[in-house]
Amino acid sequence: MRFWAAILLPSMLLAGCAGENSQKTMDKPSISKAVFGQLPDGSAADLYTLTNSNGMSARITNYGGIVTHLFVPDKNGKFEDVVLGFDSLQNYLDGHPFFGALVGRYGNRIANGKFQLDGQNYNLYVNNGPNALHGGKVGFDKVLWKTREVTTDSTAGLQMSYVSADMEEGYPGTLEVEVTYTLANDNSLKIDYKATTDKPTVVNLTNHSYFNLTGLKRDILGHQVTINADSLVAVNDKLIPTGKLIPVAGTPFDFNTPHEVGERIDDNTHEQIRFGGGYDHCWVLRKNGDGLAEIATVYDPSSGRLMEVSTTEPGVQFYTGNFLNGELKGKGATYSKRFGLCLETEHYPDSPNQPHFPTTILRPGETYRTTTAYRFSVK
Repeated sequence: MRFWAAILLPSMLLAGCAGENSQKTMDKPSISKAVFGQLPDGSAADLYTLTNSNGMSARITNYGGIVTHLFVPDKNGKFEDVVLGFDSLQNYLDGHPFFGALVGRYGNRIANGKFQLDGQNYNLYVNNGPNALHGGKVGFDKVLWKTREVTTDSTAGLQMSYVSADMEEGYPGTLEVEVTYTLANDNSLKIDYKATTDKPTVVNLTNHSYFNLTGLKRDILGHQVTINADSLVAVNDKLIPTGKLIPVAGTPFDFNTPHEVGERIDDNTHEQIRFGGGYDHCWVLRKNGDGLAEIATVYDPSSGRLMEVSTTEPGVQFYTGNFLNGELKGKGATYSKRFGLCLETEHYPDSPNQPHFPTTILRPGETYRTTTAYRFSVK
């Protein structure tokens, strides 16, 4: 089968919660809502807090579907925020590198902002050198999503929906999108994606959270990573796929056994490392079919936090914050180079121009469905 298929504290005080062991266990998961801020058109953005029975919580705004905070316990039971972001809406409006955002219609790069579908040429907004990146000028990360709270005895969920108009950002077809965040009592944050279209189009949705399991104390170079993959999507110096898949064995890209992020990240003898300025590549996942399967882990020895990533997708873009430069600050931290890492589950970049890659085409009558889950524990 093909898988297309309570009151919050004011923002001034939110930052102060990040390092406090203030979370309490509850009888069952809950959701609370507060106004996060005002958009330039006068509409209000909301901030939802999802809390499970263990006290783990996720804060998500309907502006861009952004995961703004994620409070996870360490080996001593101390809850700390483990995602890069901001305490105020204005910081997001001022511009940021997709911190925590829902990305669409097409996550990752499309060469020269162009593709052809059924003999028709389409031109996209170019926002990454010569390429289109993460949906365009006003992608899904910059729109206001409709929301519906969904709770059960063991989960707290937030269902978000958005209708992308035909030719929005150059993409054909009216795309109806539904994304559901679910925080469960096993300390997992699951993201279910669903979309339908009235015209043939291309779709590649993902979440762009930057994780830092130290609790935003230091960079992520000491994080130990595994990725279940035997090959990599090779790219050129513009980070566009060459069409080749290259083996990872014997290279700095082999994470089939745990390696620290910083161990080989500056091995400039490998041209792929040079092109990405570190890790900014799509791994071809080793999976059995299209079902949900664990594909990666991240472990921070200092805190004991372990993150296990599962997905139905065929690829994952592992990005190590190479373009962060210290200009952005949030939650008491300075977001300098390699201060966070992303594991963006997805189809391969530039798939609309690479016919031998797994297809990202969605047609009327089909339903795009994918699922990704991030589960947290300690060891």
